Amino acid sequence: MTNKTEGIKFKVKRQDCPESKSYNQEFEVPYEHGMNVISLLMATRQFPKDTQGKDATPVSFESACLEEVCGSCTMVINGKVQQACTALVDNLSHPISIAPMTKFPVQRDLMVDRSNMFEALKKVKAWIQVDGVYDLGEGPRVDPSIQEENYSLSRCMTCGCCLEACPQWTNDNGFIGAQAISQAVLFNSHPNGQSTKDERTSALIENGLNNCGNAQECVKACPKDIPLTDSIARANKEATAFSIQSLLRN
Repeated sequence: MTNKTEGIKFKVKRQDCPESKSYNQEFEVPYEHGMNVISLLMATRQFPKDTQGKDATPVSFESACLEEVCGSCTMVINGKVQQACTALVDNLSHPISIAPMTKFPVQRDLMVDRSNMFEALKKVKAWIQVDGVYDLGEGPRVDPSIQEENYSLSRCMTCGCCLEACPQWTNDNGFIGAQAISQAVLFNSHPNGQSTKDERTSALIENGLNNCGNAQECVKACPKDIPLTDSIARANKEATAFSIQSLLRN
């Protein structure tokens, strides 16, 4: 438990710009009940000095919802990739270590460039095609069991935890990663996504679907408990059927 009579010490791995070298800087800020890691980082604006008494610029980081929904505050805390908004100070070992994700290019301090994740979603067309903006009437009925499966997949917030934990994925290799695979499976399983199912499956094959080594670290790291390895298995099954059908057609 945190000693409330003392300040909270934490070390941040910092980087001034994409081209500069990283360095560590330690801070100490007053303890407040219910603090999370976002609170610590925000306190560097109020107390802009490190533990050596030297002036320090406030730490740069991203956050939005503070409810573990947006995924933007993902970082490595005490060696574990997670959301800073739900990482409570009282539940962490001290001194606290905070660093940016290692699989994505650092922009500044704890801010990383996650654009590769969004490009992957474009590759697999992770959306439902809409034919115009007029009233299309009722949508197709979906079996409740499929709805339940799809709901778990729909909770993905593109945070990057699964890719940070994956030993096969890097920011520049040919493996598209669990996040995009799972989203492709989500939209392939929806009746309105069936028309572009072959395009998604083909994109998965072209982007290293079979490169998954089944390490299952993605499932352990996912803050939303999404069954990512199940999604990858389903995607591989669909890819096999698609490949066989393509051979028969040719």
